[in-house]
Amino acid sequence: MADLSISRRDFFHQFLPAEEGVRVERIAPEPADLTAAHFPESEFTLSGDLTPYSGPWGPEQAAHLLRRVTFGVKKSQLDQLVALGSAEAAVDFVLDVPQTPPAPPVNNYNNPQANPPYIDPAVPLGQAWVNAPYNLDFEGVRIESWRGWWLDRMLHSEANIQEKMTLFWHNHFATRTDAAFFGRFSYLYNATLRQHALGNFREFVKAVTLDPCMLVFLNGFLNSVAAPDENYARELQELFTVGKDSPVTYSEDDVVAAARVLTGWRINFANATTYFDPNAHDTGFKVFSGYYNNTVIQGSSNGEQELDALLAMIFQKEDVAKFICRKIYRFFLYYKIDATIETDIIEPLAQIFRDNNYEIRPVMAALLNSEHFFDAYNKGCFIKTPLDLVLGVLRNFNKEIPTPTPLDEYTLRLQINYFCGGMQLLPGDPPNVAGWQAFRQSPTYYRDWINADTMRNRNLLTDLLSFAVLAGNADLQLDHVAFAAQFPNPGDPNLLIDDTLRILLPMEVSAAKKQFLKSILLSNQSNDFYWTAAWLAYVANPGNQMAYQTVWFRLASMHKYIMNLAEYQLA
Repeated sequence: MADLSISRRDFFHQFLPAEEGVRVERIAPEPADLTAAHFPESEFTLSGDLTPYSGPWGPEQAAHLLRRVTFGVKKSQLDQLVALGSAEAAVDFVLDVPQTPPAPPVNNYNNPQANPPYIDPAVPLGQAWVNAPYNLDFEGVRIESWRGWWLDRMLHSEANIQEKMTLFWHNHFATRTDAAFFGRFSYLYNATLRQHALGNFREFVKAVTLDPCMLVFLNGFLNSVAAPDENYARELQELFTVGKDSPVTYSEDDVVAAARVLTGWRINFANATTYFDPNAHDTGFKVFSGYYNNTVIQGSSNGEQELDALLAMIFQKEDVAKFICRKIYRFFLYYKIDATIETDIIEPLAQIFRDNNYEIRPVMAALLNSEHFFDAYNKGCFIKTPLDLVLGVLRNFNKEIPTPTPLDEYTLRLQINYFCGGMQLLPGDPPNVAGWQAFRQSPTYYRDWINADTMRNRNLLTDLLSFAVLAGNADLQLDHVAFAAQFPNPGDPNLLIDDTLRILLPMEVSAAKKQFLKSILLSNQSNDFYWTAAWLAYVANPGNQMAYQTVWFRLASMHKYIMNLAEYQLA
């Protein structure tokens, strides 16, 4: 991992030689205070509703959609969505997720050079470990192998919502790898989230309830008639379904009754499956409060039948649809839900949810295809999560994580994941069962991603990728020249700046700021041809190191300046 103790001033003096009159301090200003500059305290109402968007369709709209449903804009995917010709077609496209499960993670952690050698006895190098028996000595590296595998899935996601939706549900149905310390459980739970991400929410809740990872995390596998455990019964209602937004909600007696319904579910740890033990089940009648219309669930020895009855009772409450739609809105659009948003967006979305028997896809289609989603107020209002930032940089610049050997692959993925963890979002380990606080903590929400420590790390990440080395690997450095070369006319500084900003920023910048960017490309000269000549000289002789370094340094300086802007922290 890169040394994060170096100061920004020392960093630039160490790595950036002055060239052609461009001063280091000027091309790398400190970013503005996001919380002050972009999130005023004054109230305002967002315009638009769920009416299908029928306005212009082009790179601006397609880039906005990609920023919200993937982990950053790639030019190839931007072109792909623009070519579809309309928002409706693009939304259909991003919601068309693969149905075939991806290949599972493999053993990329064996290290024969270690002293003593570190070799998994049950799984050969390059083979999937997800069906291997539990081995305490190797579960830690298997978990990190899975975490790196998911990072790679997010980095290389196609122009669809699958990985972002999986992260949303991971935050909603939160578990932690250190609680269920079994790599197979982490992988299978992620597979459950992926399988149901756009499916039926009621079936999803049932699958999560019986998933071994969740049964361990919230003690469900210990819940028995002799020793009732209310942990999952409480979170099932408070965090996963009805919530506590309404003035009247479930009672403590409802938690007790639900816990009794859920007694008896056990785990076969040998094959990572769930089964029901009728001897551990409470067969008495379960009586619920007036919130649930005083429902009585008949006592029996059929645990699945009682679970279905419990879910049927819960899903009779309109609060379920509203609670989930609010969480979707805050994750994919904006954190603030005022009375107008509640009336014009949340309630209609909740009605769509109920009318479609709690199918998730119609809700996402209605939101993403709405005038409200494409409203100017909703562009650039979302502070990027650490994953959106880190993966977004790599995706913006079409950068691969170098993997010369399986162990390099494992190590670099681990380092990048823990860099994200240093900015408060480590995939697989939300802080608690309520998920990451930036998605739920009123009134700050996304602002919680930004503090003196995380902002420094965010800027250091883009600085290192632009000019130096991240995680000790020079191959991670951004290819600034290849990024520029992908555009139609990189020799024109004005068009190049417009094309670059369309990928890197979610909003227009001022003419003065564009002029400053051009001054970097022109090295403070006044004639546009100064950049054009440099670019053409490189194109004519790409093997000439002087020609290459001339355009590389100016592009790297410009890109680093853009990524130090406050706007780059927004999506």
